[in-house]
Amino acid sequence: MSERWATFDCFGTLIDWNGGIRSELARLWPDADVDALLERYHEVEPRVQLDGSLPYRVVLAQSLRLLAESEGLKLSREDETVLAGSLPKWPAFPEVPGELTRLHERGWRLGILSNTDRDLLAASLERIGVPVDATVTAADAGSYKPAHGHWRRFRERAGEDVEQIHVAASLFHDIAPAAELGIPSVWVNRLDEQSDLPRAAELRDLNGLTETLDSIT
Repeated sequence: MSERWATFDCFGTLIDWNGGIRSELARLWPDADVDALLERYHEVEPRVQLDGSLPYRVVLAQSLRLLAESEGLKLSREDETVLAGSLPKWPAFPEVPGELTRLHERGWRLGILSNTDRDLLAASLERIGVPVDATVTAADAGSYKPAHGHWRRFRERAGEDVEQIHVAASLFHDIAPAAELGIPSVWVNRLDEQSDLPRAAELRDLNGLTETLDSIT
């Protein structure tokens, strides 16, 4: 029997990425429309990530600076690094540690495919508190998702014959490329979005993920 791997995106799926960014935007610009800024930020960051050689902390700083410039907002040089500085403190969603623990106990191996730097990912995984079996960062892959480098590097490490299901919240970064690669996915639809992208299952959060993955395999 081949190994069963559940691979995860980290930020937005396991860690409250939107909440972390929103809180920093609100602190920097308390009089601005924070929700509109957050939406605009999500338009800017993928363009910066097209240069797959940039460390994620540089992506965060450049994206924040471009956001400020496009919206006519003041941003000091010191404040350009606030997203990377605060990221290790961004909380995990409350159900995440328990559900990952249940998966491990059920025999699933856990992998993280994340658009971040190794040290930032390590800090977030320490906050979650559940050991994982493999990680692939943007530095490891040489690119940012939705490029396919993370999945290719994972298969190089885990082997081509493993049984893999990818679990993620982002349609753009994860669910779409998983479908392109023929990897079954579970969409964690935390934002109550709509999509016709193929997936093996859809959940509102990680509650019940263990039973869902067992039912797919």
